[in-house]
Amino acid sequence: MVDMHVHLLSNRVKFERFYDKLAIMFFARRLGANPRRLLKNSYEEYVDTLIRLVRTSKSVKRIALFGIDDKIDESGKLLHQDNTVCASNEDVLAIYEKHPDIIIPFFSINPLRSDALELIEKYAPKGFKGAKFMQNYWEIDTNDEKFIPYYEKLKEKGLPALFHIGSESSLPSNRAYESLKMTELPLKLGVKVIAAHMALSYEPLKILRAFRRNPKYYPEEYFTLIEMLKTHDNLYADISAILTPVRAKVLRRLSREKEIHHKLLYASDYPVPFSVMLNSYDMPFLKRVKLVAQKNPFDRYAQAISEYFPRDSLIYTNYKNVLGV
Repeated sequence: MVDMHVHLLSNRVKFERFYDKLAIMFFARRLGANPRRLLKNSYEEYVDTLIRLVRTSKSVKRIALFGIDDKIDESGKLLHQDNTVCASNEDVLAIYEKHPDIIIPFFSINPLRSDALELIEKYAPKGFKGAKFMQNYWEIDTNDEKFIPYYEKLKEKGLPALFHIGSESSLPSNRAYESLKMTELPLKLGVKVIAAHMALSYEPLKILRAFRRNPKYYPEEYFTLIEMLKTHDNLYADISAILTPVRAKVLRRLSREKEIHHKLLYASDYPVPFSVMLNSYDMPFLKRVKLVAQKNPFDRYAQAISEYFPRDSLIYTNYKNVLGV
């Protein structure tokens, strides 16, 4: 089984943000990490933990790993570089070269870079299997026709593009660029597109609605994505971070949307924290208790998902269609 959505953290990471400190305080051990070592040697402990968890997982044997490129302007000037999640392609490559049996590297190249096409040419032969977009952080309109050569290069190399679609809480995000509409141009050009997070968003002022399982409270783009998966042969969607409470509510309904299961990809969004006890899905209490006992977070996530998608589900093997393996 392949987890198609895992983040490498920056080698500068210090866990200084309030969000990060909360995550470490409440979730570090549940994410398989030692909080004290994570604070002292953040990057090294994160990488060591990640590799150990994958190698000891009973469910996940390989992970698609990527960083996130910096936010720049059209002249190439650096506008923002998040010290937690803006990991470099070179760091992804270094980990892949040490652990090629468990790592599937994706690059993250901001298409505003003047040498973006050259960078794709550089990393594709090194084993990189796709591109990670964070257009909502970069604040770019991915339907701008100036990016056509970028998409044509991805198509030429047979590389899928993974787009963040939906709400974002770990990075500064422009909601105007979180929309499913950001996939229109690459889809039109024939690029294999992965819409991450099932296009599930929430409005901060209506947060209570975000936890309700009644479909009338689902974001409209969720239903749009379901229909697009039926009509676009080159569109896929991943279920990354679907165990966060604002997304888990859709699991039962999604498990019954069998006509699009051949277009769904298993993914976790590690190290995004999640709770299996306090959640919006309809899982029985005793099953939640059993899940809590599972120490490896990759296995805990997989076991929770298997309550909705049995292990013979296509979602666990669809990665082969996307990666061409």
